Amino acid sequence: MELAGRGLFSAVEGTVCFRPAQANTGIVFVRTDLPKLARISATIANLAPGQDRRTSIRDGTVGVDTTEHILAAVNGLGIDNLIIELNAQEVPSTEGSPKPFTDVLAAAGIEEQEAEKKVFVIEQPTAVSAGDAMLAALPGDNDYLDILYDLDYGPVRSIGRQVLGFRLYEDDFAEQIAPARTFLLEAEAREFQARGWGVHLTARDILVMGEEGPVDNQVRFPDEHVRHKIADLVGDLALLGRSLRGRIVAYKSGHQLNHQLVRKLSEHVAARERAKALVRKPQLDIRQIMRILPHRYPFLMIDRVVELVGDEKAVGVKNVSVNEPFFQGHYPGEPIMPGVMILEAMAQLSGVLLSQRLEHTGKVAVLLSMDRAKMRRPVRPGDQLVIESVALHVRTRTGHCKCRALVGGELVAEAEIKFMLVDAEPI
Repeated sequence: MELAGRGLFSAVEGTVCFRPAQANTGIVFVRTDLPKLARISATIANLAPGQDRRTSIRDGTVGVDTTEHILAAVNGLGIDNLIIELNAQEVPSTEGSPKPFTDVLAAAGIEEQEAEKKVFVIEQPTAVSAGDAMLAALPGDNDYLDILYDLDYGPVRSIGRQVLGFRLYEDDFAEQIAPARTFLLEAEAREFQARGWGVHLTARDILVMGEEGPVDNQVRFPDEHVRHKIADLVGDLALLGRSLRGRIVAYKSGHQLNHQLVRKLSEHVAARERAKALVRKPQLDIRQIMRILPHRYPFLMIDRVVELVGDEKAVGVKNVSVNEPFFQGHYPGEPIMPGVMILEAMAQLSGVLLSQRLEHTGKVAVLLSMDRAKMRRPVRPGDQLVIESVALHVRTRTGHCKCRALVGGELVAEAEIKFMLVDAEPI
């Protein structure tokens, strides 16, 4: 299913095409207008810094701008895995609301997958603020996400104060929230176009609020403004990569506070996963790992596998000791685990994951390519690497996995790895 339109900020024509994705893929944008297809996962780790009045994502030099409305539609409909192909840098705005995207997705149909839904239940209060604006995540119902938004435009009579509660994943997002459009005050609209943004727009294309009401337009709801703020919030929360449960209370918040809250929640997600990994009984201990992988000291980089979800996902642990031989020269007086060794651990865990489908024995995982490799922070003696590998594509003798490594719940490295299994040479 496709949808075309011009970007809200850039006015550039673009088309999005929605394609189904395998379980545990997440929401992934694919830029099809580049010489080489570029995949960008819609996660808080890929949030583009310094963007005003919008949510954009980046992976290296490639990005996608103004993603909040399309992500609001995806999250509002409860979609976890989706490929979004885009032939421009900015997502088409159409009418400035998530509604066109929800309409297309609903018409295409949504299928349930066998994999377990990734849910994060808020267990501890978390809040962010800036000036008099505030946003908080609180414990609540474990089956839904209750959102209470207090929008206060004070002396602007045409907006005033609007308060609305909405229960995500139970109330009708497509009917109650998705139609709400982006809005600007008249002075903001003039400034918007003075900066070269939205030069193709008129007051009939976007909701411009004067002192007495909309300019050359009509509101769809008496409280359309607070409904749009909830839509933006739902879109930004999609960057968590989890279906959130609990309560969100917002007062005058916007994209910047939304992003700050998602970053904090992402830290909680990683910390909880790490805690589970530490207490979980290994699904594969070192003896079982050595039956799958031919690597031995000093090059076996996986101590145990704590989670194995069929041939879709594996979580492994590497305890980093000062006795590792590479610390003798990397570096004396400042021991830091070489990034290439972290990448090797990711490749080995991916080999374990791939072996679940191919059921090969006596095979060696041979690295073919490594893309989007990033080192986020140093790993030192005493750290415990929690490594995740998710299968993106698996063929008869090759695999493509997305991997990341965390220490203490903090992302330290990530990469996409392609490799194949070949027969081991006899010694």
